[in-house]
Amino acid sequence: MNSPISSLLRVFVVEDSTLVRKRLAARIEPPAGEALVVGEAEDVETALRGIEASGPEVVIVDLRLTDCHGIDLLHALRDRTDSIVTIVLTNYATPVFRKASFSAGADYFFDKTTEFDLAMETIARLAREKHEGAAG
Repeated sequence: MNSPISSLLRVFVVEDSTLVRKRLAARIEPPAGEALVVGEAEDVETALRGIEASGPEVVIVDLRLTDCHGIDLLHALRDRTDSIVTIVLTNYATPVFRKASFSAGADYFFDKTTEFDLAMETIARLAREKHEGAAG
């Protein structure tokens, strides 16, 4: 059964690799998932404009971006008044980057190589929780 668009979890992807952005969209959006990619960016400035325009509920952030570090975006999102879940999905999954990401406001942190499926499961769970909350 397809969910109405309004009940889909709105996700914004900030990732410097076009290939990874396409892979994420394929896993997140129907029929594979119950979320909708509402925007994409490969740098912080474009991401901030896109997030403001699209109103996502979840932002997936890579730490390596074309203009600077994803930590800068996490800091900017942490200071917003609206609630956005931030998920770091990166190849730089060292303890130092993990700690820095959480300190900057990340809600989740996943290694792109070994925890990609776990990150997708987390997004699916958030989408189900939103759907159940809208239905209840």
